[in-house]
Amino acid sequence: MISVIIPVYNMETGNRLRFCLESITGQTIGMDCLDVIGVDDCSTDGSYGILKEYEAAYPGHFRAVKHDRNTRQGGARNTGLDMARGEYISFIDSDDWIDPGFYERMLSLAESSGADMVGCDYRYTESQSFEGGSPVAMNLPEQTGELNDLKYKSLILKSGSLVTKIYRREMFEEPLLRFPEGIFYEDNAIAPSLMLRSRHFEYIPEAMYFYYRYGNSTTTGITEERCRDRMEASRIMLSAAEKDGSLYRYREEYEYLFTRNFYINTLFSYVRNVKKPSLSFMEELGQEMARTFPGFRENPYYLENTDPEEQRYIALQQKDTRIFSLKYRALWFYRDLRKKISS
Repeated sequence: MISVIIPVYNMETGNRLRFCLESITGQTIGMDCLDVIGVDDCSTDGSYGILKEYEAAYPGHFRAVKHDRNTRQGGARNTGLDMARGEYISFIDSDDWIDPGFYERMLSLAESSGADMVGCDYRYTESQSFEGGSPVAMNLPEQTGELNDLKYKSLILKSGSLVTKIYRREMFEEPLLRFPEGIFYEDNAIAPSLMLRSRHFEYIPEAMYFYYRYGNSTTTGITEERCRDRMEASRIMLSAAEKDGSLYRYREEYEYLFTRNFYINTLFSYVRNVKKPSLSFMEELGQEMARTFPGFRENPYYLENTDPEEQRYIALQQKDTRIFSLKYRALWFYRDLRKKISS
């Protein structure tokens, strides 16, 4: 049995929640093999009522839960983990959907190979459909099979998406592994720890998960608050690696992952998208990066994978945040203007 955990917050409009739930209840594997847990995280619309409808329609295989305080996706996922009865765990975002054969194929591969984690690709789409959209590869064929140090290093750097995999439930137990609550990017915080708990990973290189992109998606919209959440998720990730000793075994991988998530992604998305970026925030960001990993710009993964132009701007930000901000914003003002004129 697979426990399917769905965090829900204000997903009534646009048929988003129902489309997601229909893709789950319509799986070829059948509801007898599923333990669906819909966790309403204090919605202010009719989302919980929709969950209750499905609970009534699928008694014993669909459970609706309502939080009395908002804990964001991490808290909702933790509630689902605490309630899960299945041998395997799956997480589905409430505005996304899955191919009808998603669970049958994933579980079949897990059982035939003995894998404790199986993944696939996803497809970006802007319409509620199983056609079209842009496929995105989540993992690499060379990461599969019985895991060793080389594969663990690869999975730390490229774990793929949390929602495109199924996991044997024991991966979240002994010691207990749970998501941080109250922040965005909660999956970033636990991804490496989760990957290192796997012993055998298998991968289906097909886009069977549909990622719905629209204006109010929780992963769109750059604000200082969300940037700080991403920074906090990276701190939590690093703290966990220190506690379990994996930081010392995979230091270069963790250093680059922290650099990418905590610093590079935050810095460039912030200065590019926030109308009035705060110099003090960017100073704080750059200084903490330099304190945490003073030699991050010599990391071999950083040198190999970071665009040379970005490396130059990072070096400038480490030296003078004000000049960095002026030059980088001017660069993108010019590029956006050229694109607008050419179109």
